[in-house]
Amino acid sequence: MLTARAHDPELMDAADLPPATYAQVLGDLARVNTVTMARPMTLHWLVRATKGLDSFSLIDIGFGHGDMLRAIARWAAGAGKVVALTGYDLNPNSAAVARTASAGLGIDFVTGDARHAPAPDFIISSLVAHHMGDEELVDFIRWMDGTARRGWFINDLHRHWVAHRGYQLLSTVAGWHPIVRHDGALSVRRGFSRGDWGRLLDAAGVRAGVSWHFPFRWGVESVR
Repeated sequence: MLTARAHDPELMDAADLPPATYAQVLGDLARVNTVTMARPMTLHWLVRATKGLDSFSLIDIGFGHGDMLRAIARWAAGAGKVVALTGYDLNPNSAAVARTASAGLGIDFVTGDARHAPAPDFIISSLVAHHMGDEELVDFIRWMDGTARRGWFINDLHRHWVAHRGYQLLSTVAGWHPIVRHDGALSVRRGFSRGDWGRLLDAAGVRAGVSWHFPFRWGVESVR
């Protein structure tokens, strides 16, 4: 069942999803990210990538609830780093939710395509790549590699039957929103194997490191 990436659409990506429902879904997804330790691997990479830097700019693609950027803002404040953090999300309902949850942290949330933004030091995405088809993802990798001045990082799912079954059980026990339960399991099926990343990077003509992280995550990275 999991030998190849699934391409079924996720329910949360529906254009007609009511804003109130979308906000509930984003809230539960932020809880999923906490329980499944989605943020630490990106933070650990950023600590390494920014070593010796007193300040930097960063763009987060597909910020959703804004929880990754909040984690970065709090880490940067504790580390004494001056940061310019901007999130870009194509869904017009994301920004209001993220701004409310991130008040006082100085994060800029933008609705639109980051390709039109000034080049930042770093570009990250967390659990966004699996929403893309292969051709779109190849273009995305090329854009990140050609735009980020200092480096980029993709944080996404390892397509594996244990992760798939485990998420189904966890999401049911936790009582998360039905869309989150459905889409999370589908997201694992839309995720990646190590071979997928090799193929996608080759197609993009980009050299990058690929590493596995607990629990069932891939980190794809480049640091200048």
